[in-house]
Amino acid sequence: MIRHGFAGIGWSEALPPGSNEIGLELDAAACRTRIGAGHRTVRCDVTQYPTWPFKGRTKGSIDSPPCPGFGKSGKKLGLQDLPLVHQAIEDLSRGKDTRAAIGAACRDERSILTAEPMRWHYDLMPEWICMEQVPSVLIVWQQYADVLRRWGYSAATGVLDAADYGLGQTRKRAVLIASRVQDVQLPAPTHGGLGQPAHVAMADVIGWGYTQRPAPSVTGGGTYTGGAEPFGNGTRQAMKRHIGTALWRERVGVHHLRPTIAECAALQGFRPGLKFHGGLGQQHLIVGNAVPVPLADAVIRAAAGVGERQARLEVAA
Repeated sequence: MIRHGFAGIGWSEALPPGSNEIGLELDAAACRTRIGAGHRTVRCDVTQYPTWPFKGRTKGSIDSPPCPGFGKSGKKLGLQDLPLVHQAIEDLSRGKDTRAAIGAACRDERSILTAEPMRWHYDLMPEWICMEQVPSVLIVWQQYADVLRRWGYSAATGVLDAADYGLGQTRKRAVLIASRVQDVQLPAPTHGGLGQPAHVAMADVIGWGYTQRPAPSVTGGGTYTGGAEPFGNGTRQAMKRHIGTALWRERVGVHHLRPTIAECAALQGFRPGLKFHGGLGQQHLIVGNAVPVPLADAVIRAAAGVGERQARLEVAA
């Protein structure tokens, strides 16, 4: 089976049918979204869930811990907590669980969640591993890679832009892939390079916006109330400077730059008609916090050798 912590919806949509994935997720609306999409889900606090039900049964392991404390906005307290996070990871890699004490010492209570996957890796030793978070967490993934290599895994880390894999949105993420049965390397870009298809333009995905470049990064909108913008203020101001030029396609009948849930989902690479649950703000968070499907697909294939697009090709053949 595939154990999926902090599950969300992005990775699950990239996995091929029959992957036997079980997602562990705390947020009720995200759980409803997953279940409605056909993904097996356990609603729980992943930090409190035992590892023993998965022992001896786990082929793959996927994690995308929450990243607000490490992102560009806010107080960035997670960056100040990095020494503590590093210590927790090293302790867990040697079978010593210091999460409670170190978590209590962190300035951002969410910082310790970035160390959580190591508990599962140590106990389960899965065949392959995929993880992602914001670019500033790359140094943490590099520590994970060092530990995994110590255990005999092949591992690779880096910052990838989802636009380079066919997404109509610029979205950079720090990723880790690892395998104990094959050598791994980061997936090669499929778009934007010499001899490759051009990057997918925003307007070609949702019908409006930039005509010659991907959309800016779609965010979670910030709140559960639905009041915040998926595109930040600076991004919107940059967009306005292109309105009326050949680089911009007008949005018919709408005079603001706030994309709908369906448009955000399309820019994240989700299949049409996927239903997101909860209030408007909750839906924006589920969509905006997800790993983009094309990027997840490329990373999974690099780690495990199969992804949604490859599975479709095999079925077609």
